[in-house]
Amino acid sequence: MRTGSVSWLSFINCCFWIFLCFNTYVVSSKCLEDQKSLLLQLKNSLNFSESSSMKLVSWDQRPSCCDWTGVTCDEQGHVTRLDLSGESISGGFDSSSSIFSLQYLEFLSLASNNFSSEIPSEFYKLKNLTYLNLSYAGFMGQIPKGISQLTRLVTLDISSLSYLTGLELKLENPDLRMLVEKLTSIKQLYLDGVTISAQGTEWGTALSSLSSLQELSMSHCNLSGPIHSSLSNLRHLSVIHLDKNNLLSTVPDFFVNFSNLTRLHLSYCGLSGGFPQNIFLLKTLTFIDISYNTGLSGSFPNFPLNGSLQTLVVSRTNFSGGLPDTISNLRNLSTLDLSYSQFSGRLLNSISKLSQLTYMDLSNNTFGGSIPSFGTAKKLTSLDLSNNLLSGEISSSGQFEGLKNLVSINLHNNSIHGSIPSSLFKLPSLRSIHLSNNQFSLLEEFSIVPSSVLNTLDLSSNNLSGPIPGSIFQLRGLSILQLS
Repeated sequence: MRTGSVSWLSFINCCFWIFLCFNTYVVSSKCLEDQKSLLLQLKNSLNFSESSSMKLVSWDQRPSCCDWTGVTCDEQGHVTRLDLSGESISGGFDSSSSIFSLQYLEFLSLASNNFSSEIPSEFYKLKNLTYLNLSYAGFMGQIPKGISQLTRLVTLDISSLSYLTGLELKLENPDLRMLVEKLTSIKQLYLDGVTISAQGTEWGTALSSLSSLQELSMSHCNLSGPIHSSLSNLRHLSVIHLDKNNLLSTVPDFFVNFSNLTRLHLSYCGLSGGFPQNIFLLKTLTFIDISYNTGLSGSFPNFPLNGSLQTLVVSRTNFSGGLPDTISNLRNLSTLDLSYSQFSGRLLNSISKLSQLTYMDLSNNTFGGSIPSFGTAKKLTSLDLSNNLLSGEISSSGQFEGLKNLVSINLHNNSIHGSIPSSLFKLPSLRSIHLSNNQFSLLEEFSIVPSSVLNTLDLSSNNLSGPIPGSIFQLRGLSILQLS
């Protein structure tokens, strides 16, 4: 009897809690009528494509606006999050919009639309915003002063493609300093494509007061150098994205002190001088791109064990020297691009230990010696070793065997000799083979994979002789064949 009483008591308690939870859910998910009215006014004021919309088009189909796609409410029924990104919204967007009456908003995204208007000045009314994303939304003209009054902002993204569209988005009045001076809580700041046109001292000192800043992205902003020493105050930076500016300066040594740095983008910046070698040794660094800085010189250090680097791009620089044997320590490396630089020396077998490689371009250097095995790089899709001083032979069961994901291989303009291995034609994903300008002497008969997708085969300018293998004519997808 006691057991039965306990069971019934447990059952009653369980039902009570289910009832309580259900009612709590109902209360918390029911939006207030004024909030619903404001959202419907907003919907009716916007021009959007119903066929492309995934959010606005469905509004008012459910009784509670808190259940509408892109809308989130607090427990009292106030709208706190509004995500209208990618809704194909076009046309004007002005200061009379009902969106500025949603006083409880903490999160607002209007990204990836086509408003084709200036950013309304009324954003200052949304005092509770911590996240504001207006990126790639077709805004133009001057960024309004009202945004500088959103002092709770943690994330601000006003990135633009104005340099492609011709609809310039700019920071003049307010300038960068006036925009950010009150944003003391900001951690992520993205202003890519916004015309700022400031000297290094000006934009550097403007940012230096943002002591909590973790991610800084200001590519294609018409910034000038040098990179000012005041930026060294931003000790919490994890992302620096300054590419496609006219910095015309050296890379400062204080970047080494950013102990949380994970991503460094400095391509197309007119950088010069020696690159601080110790930056490559930062334990947190996963991505570095300093390409297209022809005046920038440097060499690689001995990489530490268990390095975090996943992407290493120094193409079209004046970097020189060889690849250290310790490159094998970069076990997470997936992209390696050293093309059009001054690298030399042998390609060591240690490079074959990079099992996560998907893309490798060492072209247009003076690497010599034989080609190492890439058999462990099972994820490799593109390999370019063209225009070097490589020699030796390619074995039939060595360098490229088992690379089932390889799409392109380019060994053009080296001194490789011997037979062209038949194993190349068994790689199921291979679309392009460039072996021209070498010293290959024999193309043997080969068997092909029935599902072969090979469309380009360039064997020109070699020492080939003898008959053309009949198996070439079984490559049904071949569109380019060079045997000249």
